[in-house]
Amino acid sequence: MPKTAPLGPRPAPASDLMASLGGLLREWLPRQRWFAGKDRPVSELGLLSMTELFPGCLHLLVHASHGGVPAPGGGTPAGDCYQLLLGVRKHLTPRLGRALIGRAEQGPLAGLTVYDALHDPRSAQLLLERLRRPGAAGPLRFERAPSVPVPAGLPPRLLEAEQSNSSLVYGDEFILKVFRRIQPGVNPDLEVPVALAGEGCRRVPAPVAWFRTTHPQEATLGVLQPYLRDASDGWTLALHALASGDDFTVQAHELGRAMAEVHLALAAAFPGDGVHGDGVHGDNSSTAAAMAERLDSAAHSVPALRPFVPGLRSAFGALATCDAGPPAQRVHGDLHLGQVLRAGREWFVIDFEGEPSRPLAERCTAQSPVRDIAGMLRSFDYAARQRRPWRPEWARRCREAFCGGYAALAGWDPRKKHGLLRAYETDRAVYEVLYEARHRPDWLPVPMAAIERLAVRGD
Repeated sequence: MPKTAPLGPRPAPASDLMASLGGLLREWLPRQRWFAGKDRPVSELGLLSMTELFPGCLHLLVHASHGGVPAPGGGTPAGDCYQLLLGVRKHLTPRLGRALIGRAEQGPLAGLTVYDALHDPRSAQLLLERLRRPGAAGPLRFERAPSVPVPAGLPPRLLEAEQSNSSLVYGDEFILKVFRRIQPGVNPDLEVPVALAGEGCRRVPAPVAWFRTTHPQEATLGVLQPYLRDASDGWTLALHALASGDDFTVQAHELGRAMAEVHLALAAAFPGDGVHGDGVHGDNSSTAAAMAERLDSAAHSVPALRPFVPGLRSAFGALATCDAGPPAQRVHGDLHLGQVLRAGREWFVIDFEGEPSRPLAERCTAQSPVRDIAGMLRSFDYAARQRRPWRPEWARRCREAFCGGYAALAGWDPRKKHGLLRAYETDRAVYEVLYEARHRPDWLPVPMAAIERLAVRGD
């Protein structure tokens, strides 16, 4: 994928809108679950583009910058581009109270109430109509796969679960993911499922429709996919098994086989990616160096991590000298129990966007499939620590079963790649520490327990 410059402030039509919206958004944005810069104040908002999707609903791309505040771990000041769908009306109905952003006091919207339009059933239905009928609205392009019919009038509901984007379910038939933090290029959550559908892989729901922008640069804005109405996510199933005292190893084994199937399909769908990935041709040194750099950055932001840095570094040092393991390829990038669904007796894999905090180009780079495996193994550990007494033996059995299922289909056994697995688990745990410290401080003890184990015992 060609490299592109980050989306940043540029001249845009109707820029005087920020006189109405600037103050409201500076207060509202940092409170949103999907806002990436919670630890840095918003110093400036720039309007990149504005499109009136339909009367009373504005589509905006805004750039939030953080002035002279350095990014975590040092470095240069940074900012992000966000997609907003804003409703504008004189007064809000009580049912839209949770969507309130504020009342504009000046500028062209003075005296009007501004709210998040994704909470508005009328706006959500009109957005689906745009996707049903391919076409353009200003810089926005609405496209769809003609082979899958999308009925009109499907009732929408906004999912309330914590996530880094916003999702609308239509009639329990389709789900629309609206990306919030926008980066230039084709989002892998569109690119990868389309490619896997071409390989005949049925473990991943294929996109039905999508929309994108051409200004200020090409970028994916949202993807509509089939909704597995009777499915339960792996996280919910694992917690239910723990609460009921049930075994989960059969499901974990089947999940390992399913993930191996997806990895094999990814390798076939992106056959040229491995020549540019990490750990290629027996050299893991660059991967180890990147992991060590992420560790230093995380320790700068989370003091609790600092005493364990020397021990954690040993995992990355060992990675630099161990065998390369399986070839690099396209991977999921953010695999855990919340990213898999079980419908009937089958496992499905969703959300190929990767870790949203990392640059899009990095998320599209070929990597070791061990990264995904480590993510799932860490997720079993998370589940086992959701209630006391902690259940480390439950997690160990699930980890063994998952790796056994994966090995049965992939042709290699993750358990025999101890150095690789330890390094990637350590890297994942470091990421979790930083994430929890920023977003869910009460959860910080969960990854910190793994940090202590990986740093002191090295297993």
